[in-house]
Amino acid sequence: MTKTLIDIDEQLLADAAVAFGTKTKKDTVNAALLEGVTRKRRAVALARLAAKADAGQFDVLLDKENYRR
Repeated sequence: MTKTLIDIDEQLLADAAVAFGTKTKKDTVNAALLEGVTRKRRAVALARLAAKADAGQFDVLLDKENYRR
């Protein structure tokens, strides 16, 4: 783990600690980073899934005979 000196909005950090249920600044920052990365990954996955749907890749599922095999 790397130590880094940064300026952080104290009120925002306190709000994040309440939202994440964390007790230390380190835990709060790590929880916020993890949440941000996880949300971005989900958004990218959803966009890829939506693109496949728009391309008609799931149309075979509309026919009950096809998806019950």
